Amino acid sequence: MKALVALILLVQLPAFRAAPAAPPAPLGCDDPESEAAAEFAVNYINGHSHHGYKFALNRVDNIRVVPQGPNNDIILLELDLLETTCHILSPTPLVNCTVRSFTNHAVEGDCDVKLLKVDGKFSVLGSKCHSHADSAEDIVRVCPDCPLLLSLNNTDVLAAVTAALNDYNSQNPDGYLKLLEIGRATMQHLPSNSMSVEFAVAATNCTAAEAKAQVEACQLLPEDQSNFGFCTATRVIMPTEKLQVDCQLYGHQPGVTYSQPGQDTSVGLVPSVTQGFTNHNLRFSHNDAAASESFSSEFPSAALSAKKPVAKRAVAEAAQHDKVPRPVGFVPPPPPCPGRIRYFEI
Repeated sequence: MKALVALILLVQLPAFRAAPAAPPAPLGCDDPESEAAAEFAVNYINGHSHHGYKFALNRVDNIRVVPQGPNNDIILLELDLLETTCHILSPTPLVNCTVRSFTNHAVEGDCDVKLLKVDGKFSVLGSKCHSHADSAEDIVRVCPDCPLLLSLNNTDVLAAVTAALNDYNSQNPDGYLKLLEIGRATMQHLPSNSMSVEFAVAATNCTAAEAKAQVEACQLLPEDQSNFGFCTATRVIMPTEKLQVDCQLYGHQPGVTYSQPGQDTSVGLVPSVTQGFTNHNLRFSHNDAAASESFSSEFPSAALSAKKPVAKRAVAEAAQHDKVPRPVGFVPPPPPCPGRIRYFEI
């Protein structure tokens, strides 16, 4: 009888249900997982860019995690990058590349990246970037005598690059180098009136003598023998004209290729005569067709231009609404986003 009563009571008791698990705390922009995701995204962007320079992470502006299932998340990143002195063809690891200083007319990149993280491994579902140089007015305000960027198609820039490459080829008769792209050009008026240029080159199948006889016949070495390089040159105009050139060939790098202008417009953009850019725009766009959600819907077209004001406004609004009395000496924790600035802010 007692067993029957116990059984009846057990049947009548409501089924025990565990309380739902609390949602995980949102990631902060400086959390280790955020830093790992940002590092993966930056390496991906540099690895798929074909023109201009490598970019380094300056700050994680924002991060959002959208759970998809156990050990399966979509991560949306907003990143601030800064241009380094390493050309995209350089074998130098990013960690060893120097970020251009503010007074060296820095170039900033803004990127939105959509990652998939499954069992701790990242893959890129979508990304879009653009870059821009700091304004000349900002540079002059801080450093009136610092060099300023020139348009890459400036006639004086083209003349300086041509003179520099001709000078190098004339002093190295065994191999003729061909210009791939002009990377950067600056003008400085003090202490001397001088122009500095940087440009990427590649070895050809010609000697200097063969190129002088028929330069049109000189072709870049085939892909399995390719040899890219980078040159810097300074042309002093006044008080005494002088040209100093330095070129470095990287040696053959398996798998490293260069997209000629007109062959690849999906990443990078070589300035044309009519565009007059002062820097190679990090115009990078990628969208995985297999992604479950539209990349453009998560990062609307205006997001890149509006990103920074929105981030700053969010911090200001959080501070405005924090009216809770604090003990004397209390130091509030930093907001989860945007993250720390690694170099400087443009």
